Formats: sequence, structure tokens, C-alpha cells
Amino acid sequence: MALRTFNPTTPSRRQLVIVDRGELWKGKPVKALTEGLRGKGGRNNTGRITMRRRGGGTKKRYRIVDFKRIKVDMPATVERLEYDPNRTAFIALIRYQDGEVAYILAPQRLKAGDTVVSGERVDVKPGNTMPMRSMPVGTIIHNVEMKAGKGDMPCCGCPRESCVWCAPNAGRQLARFPTPTSRTS
Repeated sequence: MALRTFNPTTPSRRQLVIVDRGELWKGKPVKALTEGLRGKGGRNNTGRITMRRRGGGTKKRYRIVDFKRIKVDMPATVERLEYDPNRTAFIALIRYQDGEVAYILAPQRLKAGDTVVSGERVDVKPGNTMPMRSMPVGTIIHNVEMKAGKGDMPCCGCPRESCVWCAPNAGRQLARFPTPTSRTS
């Protein structure tokens, strides 16, 4: 996604830089991949009002994102990129070869028409998923599964800021994040 800058007509516009959303889908999301999102209305887990003057708000739809990507070695085509009001990252609608559709988190440089695949030995391209042991050193990543079978989780501000894999350490891979943390697998 490109960045938009503005002419300095006011002091606040001089520093303003936003993400250009011109390439995103302008229609509604796929209804089968959404569910209702219930608002809290200022109430806590016991139902008591803890934050006053909070109304119910507008209706919202939660987009169900496939974080596990369990269809191994089945290519999928990116149909379109969409805006998701529930997260800071954009999402991509993909269609597998068997006709099933799913939402995934859209990494940078992913466009409509691209092919993504999940597997043990796949190309290092935006949108592809693979185990840590199969990634070459220096691969830029945006999503990490911290516990086996739990599903991917965005890591430390990613996909805005990508994370970088470091050298293998005694047969294990090491992931270094933008924050001062690292994970091994």
C-alpha cells in the first residue's frame, strides 16, 4: 500500500501521512465469513455499568480470519484486499482450488491475483506460510505461531513492521522482533 502525503495548508497537515486505501474493496464482506459483533455498552463481565454514557453503538460485523491455514500444499488465489475495522491490518479474501474461500491477514506487497500456498517447502513470497525450520536465514516475516496448533498471531506491530529471522542456534531457528524480544523454535 502506498502512503499519501498532503500539502501543508495547516500545521497539522504538514506532518500528516496516511495509508492510501484506493486499492481496497469498496463493497461489503462475504457474509458466510462474518458474524455479529456484540458491543459492550460500558458493561463489565457481571453486566454492571462501569463506564457511564456509553451506548450500544452501530452494528458491526466481525470478519473470521483463518489464522491456522491448515490446507497444506493447496494453492489459493487472492480475490481482493479488504479493510477490516476490527484490526489495524488489512485482510485478503482468498479462494482455494476446491472453491472454499477464507480471509487471511494481508502482508505488505500482496495484491489481488497473487497465489499463496501453505506447506513445508514453498517459495518465500508474501502470503505463503511455512514452518520456522524451513525458512532461510534473513526471511522477513509478519505472523508467528507461538504455540503449535494455536494459530498465527501478529508479532509486535506486524504486518506494519516486519520481523526478521536470525541465524539458527544449535539446530533451532531464532526470531528477532522489533521490540527487544526473541523466540526460538
